[in-house]
Amino acid sequence: MEKFNNVNSIFRMIAAEKLSPGDVAVDATLGNGNDIEYILKMIGNDGFVYGFDIQEVAIKNTEKKLLNAERIKNFKLICDGHENVDLYIEENVDFVVFNLGYLPKADHSLITKAKTTIEAIEKLKNKLNPSGIIIISAYLGHEGGMDEYLQLLKYVKTIDQTEFNVAKLEFVNQINTPPQMILIEKRILKKKK
Repeated sequence: MEKFNNVNSIFRMIAAEKLSPGDVAVDATLGNGNDIEYILKMIGNDGFVYGFDIQEVAIKNTEKKLLNAERIKNFKLICDGHENVDLYIEENVDFVVFNLGYLPKADHSLITKAKTTIEAIEKLKNKLNPSGIIIISAYLGHEGGMDEYLQLLKYVKTIDQTEFNVAKLEFVNQINTPPQMILIEKRILKKKK
């Protein structure tokens, strides 16, 4: 069992539990392609992943990583903001991941913003299949990070509890503003008799 000493290990534990072969997933912030690569391993050749990033360098880094891993058929990389997911995704999805902040080893002035992140989450939560999940890792240590997180937290507290379970995970004994996680899971609604 993997240790849960950081948000990446928790992401992997949840992904391993929630993802199944054939699932449809979204990596809303590609970064350097680590999450999408892991998702592709979990969903196999019958699944599909949409990957979004506004930076061409993130698209190129991810494409290079995936092509080296011989995963060339079941993903689509989109150089656009995640708030535009509805322009690219028609079907429902099972799994979504966000890593908020900036692209490591790139321009740190280009960061995710609360307004577009919330817009993307709102659109994606409405596309979730029952038991589908959105995993959000919010990095707080950079300029704008805490503000985005606090606005996001305010938003998720308004999500209807009869339709979604929302949880917050945090490392309470770590120094230097550790990342926070928010999980949004679509509930399986019982049919009325």
